[in-house]
Amino acid sequence: MIDMLATVYPWIKAFHIMSVIAWMAALFYLPRLYVYHSEQVGLSGDTHALFQTMEYKLLKVIMNPAMIATWIFGICLALIPGVVDWGAVWPWTKLVGILAMSGFHGWLSGQRKAFAAGGPIKTGRQYRMMNEVPTLLMVLIVLSVVVKF
Repeated sequence: MIDMLATVYPWIKAFHIMSVIAWMAALFYLPRLYVYHSEQVGLSGDTHALFQTMEYKLLKVIMNPAMIATWIFGICLALIPGVVDWGAVWPWTKLVGILAMSGFHGWLSGQRKAFAAGGPIKTGRQYRMMNEVPTLLMVLIVLSVVVKF
């Protein structure tokens, strides 16, 4: 199995990168929807229902599958001999970043449920601040992989 993974390494890497891009796009967009939802829409009415639909579909149709694909292709890459030097620091800092990104994903999912339940929700300013979390984690992950510190 490991030999087969090595044979298809470029394909696995390509699909990993594509799934990371889709996941990151959703992680950037969903908190922005929450900003508008909390500041301009509120927790009732037709526009609230529209925002709930958009948030639900972004999470369930794009974000969740992209995260799952990212994890699957990432684990496949990690299983290929010679791809990861587990004696170095960088794989561990990357792993911490990935776990934190997955935790943030879970937090966003919980926030969608809070909107659906009618609150309590954060302020627009709080969602704006939380929108920076994936950027900071992305910096940690990319520097870990590229610079290999």
